[in-house]
Amino acid sequence: MIFDFPRTYPPDATEIELVDGEAVRACAGERLAEIDAALAARRQRLASLCGPEGSTTLLARVDEAIRIAYARLARRHGSWSTDFHAYHNEGHILEIFGTRIDRLIEARGIHALSLRDWCALGLFAACHDLRQREQPLYAAGVGANERASLEESFRLLRQVGFDEQADADLYLALDLMIDGSTFDARPPPGGAAFNAAELVQSGGALASQLERKLDKHRPGWREDARIRHALDLALIAADLDTANVAEPFAHFAITAANLCREREMLCRRNLDHGESAQPVLGFLTDGQDRFFFDLHRFHSELGRATFERDKAANAERLKSLSLGLRARIAVRGRPESGTQVLKAYGETVAGLL
Repeated sequence: MIFDFPRTYPPDATEIELVDGEAVRACAGERLAEIDAALAARRQRLASLCGPEGSTTLLARVDEAIRIAYARLARRHGSWSTDFHAYHNEGHILEIFGTRIDRLIEARGIHALSLRDWCALGLFAACHDLRQREQPLYAAGVGANERASLEESFRLLRQVGFDEQADADLYLALDLMIDGSTFDARPPPGGAAFNAAELVQSGGALASQLERKLDKHRPGWREDARIRHALDLALIAADLDTANVAEPFAHFAITAANLCREREMLCRRNLDHGESAQPVLGFLTDGQDRFFFDLHRFHSELGRATFERDKAANAERLKSLSLGLRARIAVRGRPESGTQVLKAYGETVAGLL
């Protein structure tokens, strides 16, 4: 790995249960239909990049890794799970792997990147959020969930037939892409106790700091063309991960509400109780505004060309949403629960469509 980390993250029960493609298919059955359809559609779009040799094996290995990662996230935190996460579930894989990468292709064409680059972005979509329950631990700016996800991803690549030497470009790209997807993982000043969920909107993606991190931890990296290229892909990956800001406004609002629900769950606040009312209101107003207008940036040329205009189109509506939600709450009086705030939020969104 490109950064040195203080500990390792061994396989958990889900990784052991869904150890390979055969186990995944036995467990999942028809529940793989969505990801299988997305994989088939992507193979069709990549056809013009496929050469006479090697491409079939490459795509087969990538497809198998993505399918396994999809099943593991669904099993841990998605629709197959008893620990459902409203945002970080298999649907997040589908929206990045499917809709958002498709938008990159439509914006600049399939030849904007190589076949292996598109494969690397697909692996990022499937693997970057594999682990979501690791104890917060800061190291080189990279979060514990990301480090655990990366280690599992490397095991998965080896398992489906990739080699760390022959396929060093994919390993290096995935390393920097998953590292760069970390949002501010630093503990608060003074070492006070904290919950990682509270930091969702406290800082931007680490991708914007990767050059500085590499300068510190890998001096001379600028002389290595492989690392420079992996960094370029990491910036594109970060843009894909946060491109909900450029989704059609109704979907953008839904993702914000789902992330809010997940945060409250991770903070162990009951949405039906009063303890969640103000945190939910703050997240859906000041928090969303700060993330959208202050923290979020597209870091790659390809990301900006694909998503920036649609983000700008959402800006005025987001301002109206925040003002409208505050006004609605003011008229109704102090909210009694997070559920009540989310209901008012949904009504406000509907009024803007």
